Amino acid sequence: MLVSVVMPTYNSAAYVAESITSILQQSFSDLEVIVVDDKSTDGTLGVLNELASLDQRVRVISLNENCGSAIARNYGIRKANGRYIAFLDSDDLWLPNKLETQISFMIEFDIPFCCSGYTKINERGDSLNRDVIPPATMTYHDMLKSNQIGCLTAVYDTSFFGKVEMPNIRKRQDYALWLKLLRKTNCVHSIPIVLAKYRVRPNSISSNKIEMVKYNWHVYKTFEGMSISRCFYYLGWNILRKIKGKVSKR
Repeated sequence: MLVSVVMPTYNSAAYVAESITSILQQSFSDLEVIVVDDKSTDGTLGVLNELASLDQRVRVISLNENCGSAIARNYGIRKANGRYIAFLDSDDLWLPNKLETQISFMIEFDIPFCCSGYTKINERGDSLNRDVIPPATMTYHDMLKSNQIGCLTAVYDTSFFGKVEMPNIRKRQDYALWLKLLRKTNCVHSIPIVLAKYRVRPNSISSNKIEMVKYNWHVYKTFEGMSISRCFYYLGWNILRKIKGKVSKR
């Protein structure tokens, strides 16, 4: 039951070997790692080629120009051979039983779309003691109110959905993909345990909260075709959730 793990990379020489190793050391070994390098200018490509020479499950694709993570991920999705498609960014990590836990769960309960909890770490890999555990199930309308799926934990079944790609936008393309999938199934199921580690970096795209709000609006208006009033309604839910999250951490 092959799983294709899609990983975009760009100037990730400091982290990518650790990220890929966390995939290769999974207790579930029937996998392929499709790494799409988005025209890195540091030593990333050299690291990738070395890893590929050591393990035939690693496939490296090098883009001729910098295109952004959405195009890189979609290129990987198109090249995937697995029934299941999973995602991991080049600075994040999986716990050793991540895939085994999720794939077993999906097969046992006939679930086409699954995610799990994850924890946050800093640039050095130290724990920030901040676990994110999504609700057990989330519908399309739940997800419109707030994206509670960590891209590093998502897995979908191509035998149910086919290969579904991410919209070509710079940010929130994963959120837009989850909404596309949820239009085709009742809900996404979450395993309520930590199975991955999300690296928080000060200059990462997701660290700019104002920009994220703008791109949520873009997803609602452009890809979901919402009226302005509905955009404001769901954007309000997003902002309220973030405020509640900050208060609960105090």
